[in-house]
Amino acid sequence: MSSASSTTSETQQIMDLEREFLLQNYARYPLVLERGEGCYVYDVEGNRYLDFIAGIGVNALGHNHPRIVRVIREQAGLLIHSSNLYYHRYQGALAKRLAEVSGLQRSFFANSGTEAMEGALKMARAHGNKVGPDKFEILSIENSFHGRTLGALSITGQPKYRHDFEPLLPGVTFLPQNDIAALESAFSERTAGIVIEWIQGEGGIYPISDEYGRKARALADRYNALLIFDEIQCGVGRPGKWFGYQLANPVVLPDILVAAKPLACGLPLGVIVANERAAAAIGAGMHGSTFGGSALACRVALEFFEIMDDLLPSIRRVGDYFRARLRELGHRYPFIREVRGSGLMIGVEMTVPGKQMVLDAQARGLLINCTHENVLRFLPPYIVTEQEVDAALAILDGIFAAQPSQ
Repeated sequence: MSSASSTTSETQQIMDLEREFLLQNYARYPLVLERGEGCYVYDVEGNRYLDFIAGIGVNALGHNHPRIVRVIREQAGLLIHSSNLYYHRYQGALAKRLAEVSGLQRSFFANSGTEAMEGALKMARAHGNKVGPDKFEILSIENSFHGRTLGALSITGQPKYRHDFEPLLPGVTFLPQNDIAALESAFSERTAGIVIEWIQGEGGIYPISDEYGRKARALADRYNALLIFDEIQCGVGRPGKWFGYQLANPVVLPDILVAAKPLACGLPLGVIVANERAAAAIGAGMHGSTFGGSALACRVALEFFEIMDDLLPSIRRVGDYFRARLRELGHRYPFIREVRGSGLMIGVEMTVPGKQMVLDAQARGLLINCTHENVLRFLPPYIVTEQEVDAALAILDGIFAAQPSQ
């Protein structure tokens, strides 16, 4: 048997094993990844792919970053996990760094974005309960995505994710994005909190307007509710600022932000960062996490922040370049309706489906994905260069050129 036949057989065996023993909840692409280096990943057959989805925004420093690998090796030999019964060196230092970059004061560490969102919802409910038993309602935005657990799912503004699990958390109202009048009419004395993605990710890379963010802040203050920004995908450097809300001029500061994806460069780590008013809602014993904020994950996150100090300008520069080049393609291909996003969070909305384009890109050595059926989503690593963007664009140009005439 040839080497090529052998590796092809290995790929099939790996996929067959999953089909036999795993829950079949993932519609995986037919690709078995083996290793990564920088902005590239390699499959078990040795084929190379330019990774412009980066673990859905997780591998923000690419793959096998030497400083991250060094820190993981060092810390794994010292202390991986100790539980939150005890202190270690890195939680306090990481919380201080998050306070500096966010403008908020206190952090709680979880394992994922959806867990962080659950904790934020508990904060909002606890805050409301201190005012009165009727102050429990949560406002959210249509087309949003906040996670897969029952609480986070309850405030996810896409029925396709909710309907199999209803009834969900009561008291949730969904509002059209950027509709000021609807926002004003929805707030009341029963409102405990409002949850907003500054840029909707899974929803198709849709930003909210500065005006909408400012109005949400004013209404939350008027009705003693908590303003929660979901920064899981659009934050921690992805938009060219530390957080999406910092794109506004002036900045719209939330009471709570939740973040996760790039924080620990592939290790599970989520965080709630809150101001003193919101943090006061949670007292001793009211919330916790067995694994959240491990010494390993927190030390890696601290190294990530040190590296990021020099990366933010290039995120803005390369992101601007990428969107400009995509818009040039839009002039040539009429099925490209709009290019949206900020920094290295980019969506290309089309008038045609994008699923086959994702498969075609993979066949040509580029990994992307499609959300909302017709929005190609690009979340490349923060270390990406203009040259790698050009390589991706050449592949996309070939795919677009092969589309049937519209």
